[in-house]
Amino acid sequence: MSSAPEHSQRSADLVVCAPLRIEAWAVDRGPLRGSVLCTGPGPRRSADSLRSRYPHNPAEAVAVVGFAGALIPGMRAGDVIVATEVRDQEHTVVCPSAELLARALGRLGLRVHRGPVACTDHVVRDAERHRLAESGAVAVDMESAALARAARGAPLIVVRVVVDTPGHRWVSPHTLTRGVTALRTLRRIGPALDQWAHAVAPRTVLLASPRSFCAGVERAIEIVERALEQHEPPIYVRKQIVHNIHVVRDLERRGAVFVDELDQVPEGATVVFSAHGVSPAVRAAATRRQLRVIDATCPLVTKVHSEARRFARRGDTVVFIGHAGHEETEGTLGEAPDRTVLVENVEDVARLDPRQGRISYLMQTTLAADEAHDVVEALRERFPDLDGPTTEDICYATTNRQDALRDVARDSDVVLVVGSANSSNSRRLVEIAERRGTPAHLIDGAGDIDLTWLRNARTVGLTAGASAPPPLVTAVVDALRGLGPVEVLERQVATESVRFTLPKEVRP
Repeated sequence: MSSAPEHSQRSADLVVCAPLRIEAWAVDRGPLRGSVLCTGPGPRRSADSLRSRYPHNPAEAVAVVGFAGALIPGMRAGDVIVATEVRDQEHTVVCPSAELLARALGRLGLRVHRGPVACTDHVVRDAERHRLAESGAVAVDMESAALARAARGAPLIVVRVVVDTPGHRWVSPHTLTRGVTALRTLRRIGPALDQWAHAVAPRTVLLASPRSFCAGVERAIEIVERALEQHEPPIYVRKQIVHNIHVVRDLERRGAVFVDELDQVPEGATVVFSAHGVSPAVRAAATRRQLRVIDATCPLVTKVHSEARRFARRGDTVVFIGHAGHEETEGTLGEAPDRTVLVENVEDVARLDPRQGRISYLMQTTLAADEAHDVVEALRERFPDLDGPTTEDICYATTNRQDALRDVARDSDVVLVVGSANSSNSRRLVEIAERRGTPAHLIDGAGDIDLTWLRNARTVGLTAGASAPPPLVTAVVDALRGLGPVEVLERQVATESVRFTLPKEVRP
């Protein structure tokens, strides 16, 4: 693991821009380490204040804070808005690290919203509020866009606290109460701004390759997509088609219905079996219910099922190395339930009865190769005549992603693995990095990054599990760019050209 330089111990020089004196007072009274600049109200005056503070060079990091008017229903006084972008009639400035700060604010117990903030040079009334809301903006203020341009490319964040909402005008009997609520919130945001400032720095991102989708995942997703095109939705899918929440939500929006068991599928409907495979009992249940089945089982999982049947037919006790409860494990165990034993670790091997006769082994395709090797060695020691699969069970994509991450982790201060919590291969990637002594974290997307992980981390290793969409990796890099310049270096250990054919039910 690389060591961070000494200067990385300090945070970036943070300038907090607050247009109104009352806003500056509230932020300055909170637990904030940074200079607070009261810029004055209005776009021109506020921008001139920041430029005069830094006439030659931009500040190292700029946070724009203050009050705002909410544009969408459901917001209330004291809610926090983190701008994903700020825009006026002429310009739009994107805030790439908005998701990272939003997470930090949420951990403070604040109610946080994310979205575009519209900026005007005047107080807006009802009709204009409606037009701004139709543009996609979630809030409106007068200074953020001008201050964002005056920051001249420095890392920027915009945090606004709601005072007035669509249902409550700025001037009303309740204005004072809403203002006090907003001030209290402003006083609480300091720790999150500090975390953001400490994370601001130039970085190197070591991108592991291969990463993200493998051929089996691409095939499974394409099967559901083609089924949706060829049949009238809904198309039912037993379990998650692949273990990634973003993939599942996207397919749900397009008409896929995910169910846990087949009794949730109407008789005669079309059902897709997930990439992880199913047991013969599930296939029999589908036949009884007269379901039209499209099988998206990964061909590499199908190979393991075939081997389980072969070993069981010749009378072996089949030891399956895998994780209890995983769908792939359940499907494989179901091929020969009376002759198959689940083993998760070396300790389980020691509990096996040495008098079980001929022993063969198989393994889950998404295991960590080094841990699986230890279990196999323990089996060989206990059962010298142990037989195994004709070819490696752990799939090529899992092995490639693990090898790539090992290469990246040794030179990284922290590793980020993009993948959902129920993704076995993604969790194994985290474990591999940790076994090499590098802190590692599993994230579903950029919004899951904790700013404290990035403090003093100048080299970030980045990969994604085989079920994670590639755009999620791009979004993480973009978020890191919101904290300073990023150099992306790709470490490639293998080239993948495997493609699997589609089942006949969905071929063109």
